Amino acid sequence: MMRIVIGLYSLLIWTLVVSVVQAQSADTPKQPNILYLLVDDLAWSDLGCYGHPWHQTPNIDRLAASGMRLTNGYAPAPICSASRASIQTGKTTARLGFEFVTKDAAGSQQIDLPTRLTAPPFQLNLPLAERTIAERLGDLGYETAFFGKWHLNQHHNGYLGWSPTHGPRQQGYQVAVEDFGAHPYAWKKKRPKSIDVDGQFAADTLVQQVCDYVSQPHDQPFFALASSFYVHTPVKTPCQWLTRQYDATIPASVKNRDRRVTYAAFLQTLDHHIGQILDALDASGQRDQTLVVFQSDNGGHPEFTGNGPLRGSKWNLYEGGIRVPLIASWSGKILAGSTSDAPVIGYDLLPTFVELAGGAAEDVDGQSVAALLTGSAAPGDRELLWHFPYYHPETGYSKAAGSIGVDDFVVSRTRPQSAIRSGHYKLLWFAEDDRVELYDLRSDIAEQHDLTTTLPQIADQLKQRLLGNLKRVGARMAVASETSHLAPPSPHLHTNN
Repeated sequence: MMRIVIGLYSLLIWTLVVSVVQAQSADTPKQPNILYLLVDDLAWSDLGCYGHPWHQTPNIDRLAASGMRLTNGYAPAPICSASRASIQTGKTTARLGFEFVTKDAAGSQQIDLPTRLTAPPFQLNLPLAERTIAERLGDLGYETAFFGKWHLNQHHNGYLGWSPTHGPRQQGYQVAVEDFGAHPYAWKKKRPKSIDVDGQFAADTLVQQVCDYVSQPHDQPFFALASSFYVHTPVKTPCQWLTRQYDATIPASVKNRDRRVTYAAFLQTLDHHIGQILDALDASGQRDQTLVVFQSDNGGHPEFTGNGPLRGSKWNLYEGGIRVPLIASWSGKILAGSTSDAPVIGYDLLPTFVELAGGAAEDVDGQSVAALLTGSAAPGDRELLWHFPYYHPETGYSKAAGSIGVDDFVVSRTRPQSAIRSGHYKLLWFAEDDRVELYDLRSDIAEQHDLTTTLPQIADQLKQRLLGNLKRVGARMAVASETSHLAPPSPHLHTNN
């Protein structure tokens, strides 16, 4: 009898232990796969789901319908390399000292007009000491993969070539695929055959490798960054059926119509690629366990898309240069068909991904928006920061438009500038003349009504916070003397100005 009692007691204890373990296991969220779709030069208003009147983007629209569309999503910079460096590290470009595009060799800007300031020397490589999304997620048990455009090292063996010392493999990516796919970068001097069969696109080896990766079984959760070269120039397409389709649908009265036709076909090719990747993920059976994030690295190119209703374009800090499409989808976690007007910026993604993976990233400038995405908490007050101490364009500056407009389809002169957004107010500071502009984005999304004189206290407060932040992180500044651009920040940064 005693043996029976002891046996029953042992069984009871074992049952309780198993129940506790199972309960703890149920309470511990499973690490999601993370698929990050980073595209190039896509304007905020380019997509159907963001209101474009004639662009056909059914696959990206489908992604938005399955999750959350953020209407105040931002890139960390108005230019490729700087934005990507910030996204990878979770830090502002001001803190990183990586504010422009990488080059073939070290040097400084040479502009074809005299300029009042000298920009900082070019940053060529993302320092290996910086910890990327891949390195942080790798530490949390993730398999990490990178496909496509890196643009964070000095060009190696050709434009955009990966460095053997500072490429993705040296920054935590276990799988790394360098391939232009079917983008015109790969055409060189030989244009591919025209395609005139409705619904047919050129095969793209880069996209296929992304599809193959997400389709295969994984023993670990994965983080895959699919970095598309679309819709970056050169804007060309072999799909005659698409150009014919848009030639018939785009209004004859629109400005730059021929370029709009080609660009629309180019954009729909990107949408097709996104659809292929999403279909591969669906077919793998892993969609429910995968957070998918879609984002552009900066605003649209002003010679191919208008960026309206936003002012400005790629290369400057008006909304057209930095507000971008940002979509997040995760079945059962993010409410389908939802939208959010909370400001979210690219350097928020690292802490967000790390939190969802079960870790914490405290040494970054971004804030996790995991609670916002899953609907468990509203975002608190915060400030977003941009810093662009350069002139643009580097060639043809003298011929560029002197002012920055809305939907004007022209390259304009960008001068060294920084910006801060706090709540619905945004302030831009122009380094040449220590001048500021203040806008209420809630009522003036096109940034047409400068409130500096009507709200001087808010303008002064934001200016002091912006300059104080730049000084605190040791931001590199455009300065008056060519010999002093490696010196500490300029006198403009004294916060008693």
